[in-house]
Amino acid sequence: MSEPVPISVRTRFERFPATVKGAFVIRGEDADPHQVVVRGGQVVRVPGSSGRPLPLQPVTVDVPPHRDVFVPFELATSDLDPGWYAFEIELDVDGSAMRMVGDRRFPIAWPRGTVRTGTVKVDRTARLGNARVVVDRLQLAADAMTIRFSVQPAEPVAVRLEAGRTRVDVLSVDVDEQTGEATATA
Repeated sequence: MSEPVPISVRTRFERFPATVKGAFVIRGEDADPHQVVVRGGQVVRVPGSSGRPLPLQPVTVDVPPHRDVFVPFELATSDLDPGWYAFEIELDVDGSAMRMVGDRRFPIAWPRGTVRTGTVKVDRTARLGNARVVVDRLQLAADAMTIRFSVQPAEPVAVRLEAGRTRVDVLSVDVDEQTGEATATA
């Protein structure tokens, strides 16, 4: 059994045309108070590539049990490449180093003229081992592509996408365990 985590980190922010303003919300998850040293943060392209430093001043905060403590940040987004991004924070919790990822992401859209948008009906079936996968449609937007499909029998699947010879980053795959209806976001 894994040891319970003493704190959790959520990310709350608002998008503006050239910036993201928000805060890391650090919450005490157990009955003990914790001293948390925020050493730094970064914005990371999803999935898991290297990040760049987030302008965040080192600060020490006391996190009471079951209470939220806010550590504000602001990030200029004008020089980020198109893609999806998440925030990470580097902490010392009661003297132990941790790196935690925030729970929300944000996109930097591709220029309008370089992306096709709309819905493409696919209606194709494939076999994956014992499972039958039916790809229903693709929904294309400036910031993401959503693939609607179903898996029978309902089971988790791994999705890999390519456009021509270029691999497309898959952000999430959600499969309803009851119905087998699924959505992949890339």
